[in-house]
Amino acid sequence: MRFDYFAPCTLGLEEALVTELNQLGAGAVEARRGGAAFKGDRAMGYRANMWLRTAIRVQRFIKRGPASSPEALYDLVSTINWRQMIHVDQTFAIDPSVRDSTITHSQYAAQKTKDAIVDMFRKFGPRRPSVDKRDPDIPIKLVIQRNEASLYLNLSGASLHKRGWRPVQVKSPLNEAIAAGLLILTEWDRRTPLCDPMCGSGTFLVEAAHMALDRAPGLNRKFAFERMRDFEADTWKAIRDEAEGRVKKSLSFPIMGADRHSGALKIAQDSVDNAGVSGVVDLICREVDHYRPPTKPGFVITNPPYGERLGEGEDLTESWVSLGKFLKQCSGATAWVLSGNKELPQKLFLKSSRRIPVHNGPLDCRLLRYDIH
Repeated sequence: MRFDYFAPCTLGLEEALVTELNQLGAGAVEARRGGAAFKGDRAMGYRANMWLRTAIRVQRFIKRGPASSPEALYDLVSTINWRQMIHVDQTFAIDPSVRDSTITHSQYAAQKTKDAIVDMFRKFGPRRPSVDKRDPDIPIKLVIQRNEASLYLNLSGASLHKRGWRPVQVKSPLNEAIAAGLLILTEWDRRTPLCDPMCGSGTFLVEAAHMALDRAPGLNRKFAFERMRDFEADTWKAIRDEAEGRVKKSLSFPIMGADRHSGALKIAQDSVDNAGVSGVVDLICREVDHYRPPTKPGFVITNPPYGERLGEGEDLTESWVSLGKFLKQCSGATAWVLSGNKELPQKLFLKSSRRIPVHNGPLDCRLLRYDIH
């Protein structure tokens, strides 16, 4: 049986997500703003959760229809046989998103959807599933746009960027899915020595190591589809076994990082250890302009502070000047720098050859390419 799927992602990463889906063998892949639609069997939904590095969720389409009023939404939801998807002993929750519609309150839309689901169960007996907003067995995504509602099963559960290796939440973290998506957009060949000279908590380094090791991002976590009534345990076991068998034990090139803040570097080291890549990632505490990688990097990628989150004033400017000095020592390398500030890249005193717009959380950023001659 084939299903329609939708995988949302951070704005700007749609091209990377489409690349991943095509590599997975998904059918009818179509980029959309903030995600990509695709088709496939049940196993494709499982594989997408296991392997997609840039997606936030994997959603399986249920139904679409008019929702110009709360009553119309209730009627639409009531036409779906929820008893095939949810057991009375399970919990569920509605994650609503409303835009450009006569229904303007997302929580009210979620309440009407919940009422329709519960009322269907009550037609067949006194028992019905409960709502659990924190950790539901069956998470349901509701999207209302221009008076049309779309309902999906959220196969992932918690956001796919939560890989399970980050030890603590840190100030100004680069989301794991964003880091992976940016690496994919750069077309790094996964064979060239890579360096992040301002690595912070090490997100680029861990994601790069996992990509080079061919380690699936979903290996260390559980998914909502494992609790669904149509879950195929044998299919999922085969996918997990295949993913575990693909992981390389080592790399023939180094992945290197440095940061001047010992606290951030401690978190980076913990992340590297938790992610199982301590044997392939080399870390050191250094000022960026004093950093000399143990191996000459052919590829540099970094997310320096740009004023919105970390660093202000003269110290912030000097950090970019220092980064420019470091980059000029990496002759022959390709460098990519993420910036959410239009002025600061000028302090590198280098000319970018490409600019990719992307969001980092609420920040409108640019990923800038520099060819170091």
